[in-house]
Amino acid sequence: MVPPPTLPTASTQAAQYAAQFLNQALSQRGPSALPYSEDVKWLIRNHLVSLVETFPSLHPKSALFTHNDGRSATLLQADGTFPILFSGVVYNIPAVIWLPEPYPRSPPLVYLNPTRDMVIKPNHPHVDRSGLVHVPYLRSWIFPSSNLVDLVRSLSHLFGLDPPLFTRQTPSPSQTQTQSPNPIVRPVVSQPVTSSTASPSSSYGGRVFPPPPQPTPPPTVAAEDPAEVFRRNAIGKLVGMVHEDMAAMRRAREAEMDGLCSVQADLKRREEELSRGLREMTEEKETLEQQLQMILMDTDVIEGWVRENEMKRRREVDIDDVFVPAEDLSRQMVECTAADLAAEDTIYALDKAVQDGAIPFEAYLKSVRVLSREQFFHRALSARVRAAQVQAQVASMAARAPQYG
Repeated sequence: MVPPPTLPTASTQAAQYAAQFLNQALSQRGPSALPYSEDVKWLIRNHLVSLVETFPSLHPKSALFTHNDGRSATLLQADGTFPILFSGVVYNIPAVIWLPEPYPRSPPLVYLNPTRDMVIKPNHPHVDRSGLVHVPYLRSWIFPSSNLVDLVRSLSHLFGLDPPLFTRQTPSPSQTQTQSPNPIVRPVVSQPVTSSTASPSSSYGGRVFPPPPQPTPPPTVAAEDPAEVFRRNAIGKLVGMVHEDMAAMRRAREAEMDGLCSVQADLKRREEELSRGLREMTEEKETLEQQLQMILMDTDVIEGWVRENEMKRRREVDIDDVFVPAEDLSRQMVECTAADLAAEDTIYALDKAVQDGAIPFEAYLKSVRVLSREQFFHRALSARVRAAQVQAQVASMAARAPQYG
């Protein structure tokens, strides 16, 4: 026998509608795109869908939010109510949870949304006069473990110990006549409304959602037991101390991580310096090996010349025959150099002669002009011979290089 199909619950339907709305809102591009990072949009969607599944009375929306500096931006919000348990009775607290641009890396902004007959409790430890909520869970927000479901559960627990909203009791005629100076206030009595009695009023992406429950006045709360008040305050203080300790541990771990990251950066910089030094030493080694081969080749040439001329030093020779050009280029270089130096000496002698008045100045100029021309040609020929000698030496060294490889 086939069991009947299971009907979807209100929370499931609300989660499905919320998922459809968020898929459409977060997938928009261009000027209408929401100002969230692409890498966290899926996490934002999951946070809001989980929140709607757990608290169906909170509905995701997109609305215009104005920052304290005057900037405006279209942001996501969860608008509605969440339940608290106070003195054995369940009440609903109206609130709006805004998701700022850096969410979820930074905590959301939670504002209470009281109705006309509600008033924020003065000097509440977790809510200021504007309705902005400050709880330890928001102060110790940790990405990516913190989420909206745990936030609302923490709000429900803390506000159950100390409700932040009260309903001002309407004074009766007798109270007006007695002019009582202190108005009677009581906790917010927004009673929860079941999904069966809710009428659809808000729509997201073509889907209809049930509206938030309307507040109804509750019976006046009797005087509280001092022991119960002390217990609630003690629990709240312990919870705050635990969150503060967690925040301190988080800051200590972050400081430790910053120190380790600094050490890692220093080690990486040193690694780069060592790699660069090793590369330079390798290149210098190759250069020195090449120079060593050149020195070995020159040493071989010198040793050969010494062996050939070792016996000649024992017999006397003419000084002009000591240095004999080994080739035509060397002989031509010797002749050009000798002619250049001879012209230089002659010009020097002419300078002395013209200073002493031994020769007329016109003859001096004519001789110097002729000698300078000849000296120029000798020097030009010497330069060409020198270039030819260098080319021949390089070719000779290249021919002998394989035997030293």
